[in-house]
Amino acid sequence: MANKSIWSSIRHIFNEVHLYAGLISGLIVILVCLSGTIYVYNSEIREMANPELHQVEAAGNRMSAEAIKKQLELTQEGNVVGISWNEDPEKSVQFTLKKSDDKGRGTSFYVNPYTAEILGNTGDKTAASEFMGYMFSLHRWLMLDRIETPIMESMSNRDLGRFINGVATLLFTLGVLTGIVIWFPKKVKNWRQGLKIKWNANWKRVNHDLHNTLAFYSLVFLLIMGATGPFWSFQWYREGWQKTWDTYRDPNEAQAQNEEKEPEVLEAGVFHTLDEVILASNEALPYEGILRISIPENNAEAISVSKYRTGFFAKAGSDQLKLNPNSLAVEEANLFSDLPWRQQVGRSVKSLHTGEIFGQFTKFIWFLACLVATSLPITGTLIWLNKKKKKSPQKRKTNKQILETA
Repeated sequence: MANKSIWSSIRHIFNEVHLYAGLISGLIVILVCLSGTIYVYNSEIREMANPELHQVEAAGNRMSAEAIKKQLELTQEGNVVGISWNEDPEKSVQFTLKKSDDKGRGTSFYVNPYTAEILGNTGDKTAASEFMGYMFSLHRWLMLDRIETPIMESMSNRDLGRFINGVATLLFTLGVLTGIVIWFPKKVKNWRQGLKIKWNANWKRVNHDLHNTLAFYSLVFLLIMGATGPFWSFQWYREGWQKTWDTYRDPNEAQAQNEEKEPEVLEAGVFHTLDEVILASNEALPYEGILRISIPENNAEAISVSKYRTGFFAKAGSDQLKLNPNSLAVEEANLFSDLPWRQQVGRSVKSLHTGEIFGQFTKFIWFLACLVATSLPITGTLIWLNKKKKKSPQKRKTNKQILETA
């Protein structure tokens, strides 16, 4: 009997924490999760809305990457400093050009690999890019970054939005954790009721089941999203994450190490075409994926290459190479699979949060989990309101009986 009383007290405490964490963060969670649900398919929405930038007709053989590079440098009067090379025959490729007076990173162009025709550039504003920009702003800063007038003197609007977002995410995670305890029924034999939705019941019961059951099935994914979200809100949380997963580097130590390094004297390298660089990269990383190559300012510097896997179950995490400018031999290889498991988790914080950890497969699961997360504050609030309405008549009845006996 005592154990039952203790369990009831524990459930009551967790229920109260769950309730107020949800009520305080509810509106923010709805906005953040709704925008997150949409942003899961950010790339796909942009490509679907503007196929002229991403889709090409496979007509004959593709031009060589070197030929495209030379033609773009001639017509755009700049130097190609990077490319994103996709082997998909129906996809465009990207070339980044930088002019001599350009102090930024340059301009990235979508290019038809069969004709070298420029289809557009990543800076072009389209309806899709504008919409997804709003979704990202809402998800990250609650769109406070778009308000020009400072709301608070102590911090920028972007920092304020980041802070509110982070607090709401922590409360949401607390709600998920307390919800695990509340999910277990008072009578253990009734645990199966929390696994299904009784569709033929009244709307209050259906609403309760939607909150209880959908949260249970989404539990792991909600915890992952909640645990990774504050990474972009709080410096202390970001450092704690990095130290936990062994990916932290003290910025002062890193700077000191770079200053201690003696400048390396390199001999002028042999000129290599982009196609030779692509071939050497694919030989070192023999799997289907997208290559991103950074072309150094002079041919005495090592060539930096990153490769990302593609496919329905594509594992997140890029492999990185440094190629010798003379022989194109691999001087340095940083393969994601070679990292310890802890560091793989630590460096996958973005893909864990967005659902890209195993390609389209997990993105779809994250999309569904985000929909559930968006609904939880709504169904939870309705449960609370229904309980309040149920208690009110009982309270009035009790008060009436007290007055009658007085």
